[in-house]
Amino acid sequence: MWKLTKIAAVAVGLAAAMSASAGEVEVLHYWTSGGEAKSVAELKKIMQGKGHTWRDFAVAGGGGDSAMTVLKSRVISGNPPSAAQTKGPAIQEWASEGVLANMDTLAKAEKWDDLLPKVVADVMKYKGAYVAAPVNVHRVNWMWGSSEALKKAGVAAMPKTWDEFFAAADKLKAAGLVPVAHGGQNWQDFTTFESVVLGVGGPKFYQDALVKLDDKAINSDTMKKSLETFRRIKGYTDPGAPGRDWNLATAMLIQGKAGFQLMGDWAKGEFLAAGKAPGKDFLCAAAPGSANAFTFNVDSFILFKLKDAAAQKAQSDLASAIMSPAFQEVFNLNKGSIPVRAGQPMDKFDDCAKASAKDFVDTAKSGGLVPSAAHGMAIAPATEGAIKDVVSQFWNDDKVSVADAMKKIAAAAKTK
Repeated sequence: MWKLTKIAAVAVGLAAAMSASAGEVEVLHYWTSGGEAKSVAELKKIMQGKGHTWRDFAVAGGGGDSAMTVLKSRVISGNPPSAAQTKGPAIQEWASEGVLANMDTLAKAEKWDDLLPKVVADVMKYKGAYVAAPVNVHRVNWMWGSSEALKKAGVAAMPKTWDEFFAAADKLKAAGLVPVAHGGQNWQDFTTFESVVLGVGGPKFYQDALVKLDDKAINSDTMKKSLETFRRIKGYTDPGAPGRDWNLATAMLIQGKAGFQLMGDWAKGEFLAAGKAPGKDFLCAAAPGSANAFTFNVDSFILFKLKDAAAQKAQSDLASAIMSPAFQEVFNLNKGSIPVRAGQPMDKFDDCAKASAKDFVDTAKSGGLVPSAAHGMAIAPATEGAIKDVVSQFWNDDKVSVADAMKKIAAAAKTK
């Protein structure tokens, strides 16, 4: 990550002069698709109900990459927003620059340590103090199925293994449907790849290869098989895949044009926004081979240092609202994710969310709970970006051999 250290003090000083007006919160996020936009509107409603002004700072596209570029320029210019959607190791990188607010007074008053699983709380802290507020838990290793398409192709159930998956894909192809709806963007390629690695190798191999970045694991026969399986999936996508946004890929399932999509549970928000019912119009299952594992992706907001007292109060109210049971429920019902608060009632949630919540708890005990490498939860942003580019290049260029890809992933893993 670029270094802010020399300008951090200047940036914070300038922020005082340019801070938000009384009771205003400016929130940078990249929730712009249907289900996501509906979710963020709930937070806006809560803040307006507390008498604050909401300034929406939405930046579309790229799984948050575009938003990070904009955020960096805002902080360098000394004009940070009140809060920004950020997650994983990037939280600690921002905190190390001295530009984030310490939220411990609020966190202790509201007992965040008791409400959050330790694995999540640790990500939200820097040197023991809260600097970010978590919104939810996403499961990344989901596979979605279109009931209409699967019925038309004679596929009786969601495949549990990769062999079953390819047999179902052949049936979908024979029925004139697109077997796999995919958006050819590098983060989507990496999302599919990590689910393949998890399904082929299991949680321990996944941890070794994509979290610990162990050279032996990256150059193993299991990685070779993972890459071969990953490439085989591409043969079941359609010519329109390159550059397609993820929600447009989900729309192919909603319209009954495609059979499967390998995507995190934010995809469910799209089905729900289109009025589709889980278990009836669409199906959810762990990606093939990964039923005993859970790749987690926790959305969160980092909170920047502000000097203006009214802006600080609005910011504190924002963090409190994010963690409130009411927001956790309504937000996650819209977003497709599950509440991050321990013990949150799941009565209003559908079967996919209930399964996700149960698996989150179970895999935390079994060792199958692993951070998503493709979604900023496992490795430093620079390393993640380098591996993501290699994986995407392999997906897009058939001339890149499996052996070459393994060498390139091993080299990318050393990027700092």
